[in-house]
Amino acid sequence: MRLAVTGTPGTGKTTATDLLESQLADATGDGDEPTPDLEVIHLNRLLEEEELYTEVDADRESKIADLDALGERVAGRDDVVIESHLSHHIEVDRVAVLRCEPATLEERLLERGETEAKARENAESEALDVILSEAVEEHGLESVYEIDTTERDPAAVADALEAVAAGEREPSAGEVDFVGYLT
Repeated sequence: MRLAVTGTPGTGKTTATDLLESQLADATGDGDEPTPDLEVIHLNRLLEEEELYTEVDADRESKIADLDALGERVAGRDDVVIESHLSHHIEVDRVAVLRCEPATLEERLLERGETEAKARENAESEALDVILSEAVEEHGLESVYEIDTTERDPAAVADALEAVAAGEREPSAGEVDFVGYLT
């Protein structure tokens, strides 16, 4: 099983997947069907460490990912959670799209040092369902799961991700609506 965990920057992807990885490592037999051991791959770290980008956009202060190279780098690996705002562009079985109310998202991004322009751009992208739309277009409604992280603590988000990975949750694309932020 290959699970992409994607979402607009600031929705909690890295925190939740790090916690999920820790929870799975610490899991003990409790009589329930065990979730397979899952390796977490952080695509953004891989992009940096192995220089899997095609150019640097100086205006946006970001690297342009080489999606083909990233896809090849993780191809053939099973029982993985692939985390990044780009992970929905990789071949996977399921896609969990982490969502966050845009004003809260904007605050989170400002708190971690993003510029006002970049924080606002990401909040608007979240309100417009940009990543959700891309995930549905590439993987279909039957493979996409939305998780609203606005009021959830990271442990609850990690639990929701584990449920998606274990097949214990139904697909849910289109359940979260933040378009009111734009008015």
